[in-house]
Order: sequence, then structure tokens, then C-alpha cells
Amino acid sequence: MSTKITLIDYGMCNLLNVARAFEHCGAEVTITEDPAAVLNAEKLVVPGVGAFSACMHELENRGFADAIRRYVDTQRPMLGICVGMQMLFETSEEFGEHDGLGILPGRVRAVPGKTTTGETQRVPHIGWNHLVQPENGRSWDSTLLRDFAGQTPAVYFVHSYAATPANDQDRLADTVYGGHRLCAAVQRNNLMATQFHPERSGEIGLAITRRFIEL
Repeated sequence: MSTKITLIDYGMCNLLNVARAFEHCGAEVTITEDPAAVLNAEKLVVPGVGAFSACMHELENRGFADAIRRYVDTQRPMLGICVGMQMLFETSEEFGEHDGLGILPGRVRAVPGKTTTGETQRVPHIGWNHLVQPENGRSWDSTLLRDFAGQTPAVYFVHSYAATPANDQDRLADTVYGGHRLCAAVQRNNLMATQFHPERSGEIGLAITRRFIEL
């Protein structure tokens, strides 16, 4: 019997690519606009693209914000993607200060416009970049990235802002851009999120998708 994935539609994400990636890996995907369906989900996926404040507005306006918080309390698996990761945190500094879901402590800050040696770098950070283990020494064993322990897999990013977790142990992976370490993934128990796009990251992204399905 296939795993059932519930993918929420709040008008701020490319659902088809995400759905296709999960279906390719053998999951049964339901796309829903109904917050009530969130609480009945076997596994929940929250994608997101665009500005943090616009995404949060749509989550709140459509009744998804509280449903997501209540779902997380059940300890069932949830995956946030891109802005879907950023919204898990308390606050974002994008275009002013805006409240997030407050599920994880921390802030979302701008990707630096200069390298650590003072040179101008492109923002947004777009393209393939490598995942590295965070400086907290956290192992990828028994996590969403367990297939890549001891490796530095390349995945696809498109973002101008990145989360800074207040609890360093929530940090699962970093990427290095212009010498700066940016948080690329978090995991706390069955709550997982990636700043990169697994659905656009080729075989590595599909391997990560399969690991989420298998939880």
C-alpha cells in the first residue's frame, strides 16, 4: 500500500512539480485547499515560493496556519520546502518584520550581499550548491539525509533569505555561499524542512523525497 502525502494548496507554490516528485517515488498525493484535511494527513508537505509575508498571509487567511501548528503537535511527519521551511520560524526580516508560525525558534534573515572577503555577490542565491554538515557536529544518520552521510551532495537553491535557528540542534545541514554558512535544512524529530528544492534536485532530491515517504 502506498504512502499518502497531503500537499497543501494556499496559492503560493508550484504544486505540480512537488506532486510529481512524490508520485515518481511511489506516494499517493492529495492536493488540498481544506485546512480540515491537514489534521487527517498521514504525512504533510508545505511548499512555498515568493515573499515570506505574502505566504504567511495566505496561510492565515485560508485557515492553514493553525491547522499546521496542530498537525505538528501530533508528531506525524511534515516536510517544509523553501519558504515552507522559513515560515516554521518565529520571525522574518524580509520587507519589514513579520511573524511566522513560531514552531521553531529563530529568525529569517537576508542572504549576505557580500562574501566574507568583502566582494559583492549575487542575491538571490540561485543554482546548485553543496550540503555540508553543520558546525554543531550533528550526524545525518537516522535523518532525512542519511543516504549522504560523509558526502557533500549538490542540491538546487533559489532564495534571498535564509533561516537562522535559535536552537542549533535543529540545524541539519548548511550550504556555503560566499564563505557564509547558510542553514539549508532542519529536522526536529518528524518535523523536517529544506531551504533547497528536492523536486528540482535530480536524483539526490528524489532520494531525500523517498526517505520522507519511508518515515
